[in-house]
Amino acid sequence: MTPANDPYLVPDWPLPPGVAAVFSTRAGGLSAAPYDSLNLGDHVGDAPAAVAANRSRFAQRLGTHPVFLQQMHGTAVAALDAHSADGLQADGCVSRAPGAACTIMVADCLPVLFCHADGSTVAAAHAGWRGLAGQAGQGGQGGILAATLKAFSPATHAEYAYEAIKNIAAQVSVWLGPCIGPQAFEVGSEVRAAFMAGNAQAASQFVPCGPGKYLCNLQGLARQQLAALGVERIYGNDGSAAWCTVGNPLRFFSHRRDAARLGTSGRMAAAIWRV
Repeated sequence: MTPANDPYLVPDWPLPPGVAAVFSTRAGGLSAAPYDSLNLGDHVGDAPAAVAANRSRFAQRLGTHPVFLQQMHGTAVAALDAHSADGLQADGCVSRAPGAACTIMVADCLPVLFCHADGSTVAAAHAGWRGLAGQAGQGGQGGILAATLKAFSPATHAEYAYEAIKNIAAQVSVWLGPCIGPQAFEVGSEVRAAFMAGNAQAASQFVPCGPGKYLCNLQGLARQQLAALGVERIYGNDGSAAWCTVGNPLRFFSHRRDAARLGTSGRMAAAIWRV
């Protein structure tokens, strides 16, 4: 369990020896409102010096170098090592050696952490609805979660990597972090259609709330896709109120909650690394 005085959320997750993970909240930093206080995003208008200081605090908490990606709401996955620099354009990352923490920034999107059962490989993915939906007509097979599982394999041939997903998934556990909850994520019919184009069962994760409007269960869609890919050990966010970024303003940043009211929002981060 996370100590009461620790502003970070430590995943309650049976990781193998030599692997650690953490999720930052909005507490414990130096940024002024509306970024108060541990904003880790350098692209949201916060003072650069404050962001640099916050990232330094985050790195000290990890005890290793967190690699911050330039996230594009896509499905690209970057391979990291101890020499990897910030700014790689990707929405997922994988690491097989100590010296770099796979790091994903969020403010409503779903952070997903992966770990191989033997601790040899770790990964992280930024799962907003676009990344989860992936390529049209492919369902979860064309999204960021499948792409991240493929990256666990050293295979270079796409066909082999695709066939290997099931074998990899059986050896991987996953943790879902805080995100916008199913009572707060209102979307249009085009979002529902994007998921149903590849998987009719995705309809179960959308609840009508008005003409052409639906409440979307982002973590439910992720769990559905992970299960279809063969992942059996899934922990963390279960869609309950405590995990909702919108509904917990004292603990979490939320772009949807704060952007309209304050003009912007800070960013939190999920990280996993080999010690």
